[in-house]
Amino acid sequence: MVQVDKQENETILKESVAYLESRGFEHIQADVEGYETPKSYHKKDSDVVITPDIVAERSGIKHYFEISLKSSKPRLLKSKWQFLDTLTRMRNQRFKIITRRGHYKFTDEMLRDLNLEKNLIKL
Repeated sequence: MVQVDKQENETILKESVAYLESRGFEHIQADVEGYETPKSYHKKDSDVVITPDIVAERSGIKHYFEISLKSSKPRLLKSKWQFLDTLTRMRNQRFKIITRRGHYKFTDEMLRDLNLEKNLIKL
């Protein structure tokens, strides 16, 4: 989710965190009240800041989760996903996308544009 959309969709973020907790994820970091904020990455020579929606750990492996909702800024979202995918591959971690009903087609088109093969977590 892009920073602009985070304030509007805080309930979806909370539902996703609750889902991950029920699946056995630990040390959850999310930009929600009661949780630590995940580490942000700054793009060099610009003011773009990338913060994953949710970061959690299970079995000693760090997982980055992005919540995919229709966005007014798909280009920024694509670059964020591409960066997180590259980062997790370099560090032998996992990158997963959580989506909801009504946003499946948007998410599939975004992944197809980026040539990413991801199994979506559908809530």
